[in-house]
Amino acid sequence: MTARLVVERAFARERPPVLLLAGPVLVRTLGIAGIPLIVASSDATAPAFFSRYCGGRCVLASKDDPDALLCDLLEVGDRLSAQFGRRIPFMYGDDFFLEFIVTHRQPLAERFLFLLPDPHTADALLAKDLFQEFAHQRGLPVPRSLSWENLAVTDLPVLAKPRSKARWRDSELREQFFIGDSKAVVFPTGREAALQPLLERNRNQLTFQEYVCGDDRQLWSYHGFASDQGKILASFVGRKLRTSPPVTGESAFIELMHDDERARFGQKLAERIPLKGPFKIDFKTDSRTGCHTLLEINARFNLWHYLGAVNGINLMQIAYDYLLDEIEPGPRRYSTGKRWLCLRSDFRAYRAMSALGELSFVRWIASILSRNVVYNIFAWNDPVPLLMTWRNRFARKARKAFGLARQALKRYSSMES
Repeated sequence: MTARLVVERAFARERPPVLLLAGPVLVRTLGIAGIPLIVASSDATAPAFFSRYCGGRCVLASKDDPDALLCDLLEVGDRLSAQFGRRIPFMYGDDFFLEFIVTHRQPLAERFLFLLPDPHTADALLAKDLFQEFAHQRGLPVPRSLSWENLAVTDLPVLAKPRSKARWRDSELREQFFIGDSKAVVFPTGREAALQPLLERNRNQLTFQEYVCGDDRQLWSYHGFASDQGKILASFVGRKLRTSPPVTGESAFIELMHDDERARFGQKLAERIPLKGPFKIDFKTDSRTGCHTLLEINARFNLWHYLGAVNGINLMQIAYDYLLDEIEPGPRRYSTGKRWLCLRSDFRAYRAMSALGELSFVRWIASILSRNVVYNIFAWNDPVPLLMTWRNRFARKARKAFGLARQALKRYSSMES
């Protein structure tokens, strides 16, 4: 299968574009820095294609056909490296493509510039069961893992989460058991979790660990980009204000912080592993003890990088300069004035918190009505991706409604005959 590559702007050989597998948030992060880019996606109507910063479009084979997808990426890499006389930077923003690139790192590295942790580390970061063993080997402060047999005798709160995030969104277990965009489920005790029949049937897809107490504001993250020697070139600290669903869900409202203690904590973990390339270290401060516990590490670009860029520290720009010319930046300061908001998710978070009496409508509105908020998909100077998101959402619902109507008509016709 041949990838469809359409280049709409002229790129200078001395400043080649990034091939980006991500949505509008990361497109804008590169665009803010004036970095040229080509968006790649398996979806011909991907909203990122319609950003003002998109200088080229590459339609790839479906994610459901990994062999064809790999062939497309290798072909595109050959074409672009021939055009620019060198490999171009390759950046990615979701777990599917991270795992795909880790799996096929050798042929892709022959055609693109990117930086991943060492293979053993990269594999451990992708699989929750491997990560537990890896963390203990490195002396990382992670929650105590629990076997299924241990759950039935555990009277403390426990958390269940998927072993692997690849294809998790479309899994049957997520649809039946996990609420909304929840990444985990918290149970008051392990005994209660062990009594769940659905959990028992799917226990091989899950990992279980002790729950670290605290609300969304105890969820912190340390973000950075490290050299191929594990040296951290730039970093910042962020905090979640709200998630959807609360505590176990995706980011809904977030901000950057200056916190030396938590920055040192994240830096020590990153150097101990060591991490290379882009990374995000999620940790939680126990509301009872004040101790920090490592929850997760992601080795890819993510939505926080947009918030960093608008606050003066653009990790994607630092990655671009390092991948192309091994440029190491000097010390960087950043502001904390701008926050990032996903309005749809944050409204759900408000409703959940309101039902528990934790957040009033007035306080919620006051927290988001600010000129210092940037959004998940919408931007005043780049509105078309949001319009395409609505258009795609409407088209999906229309197709679903048409399919249901056709099924109903067939049943009616069979009854008539």
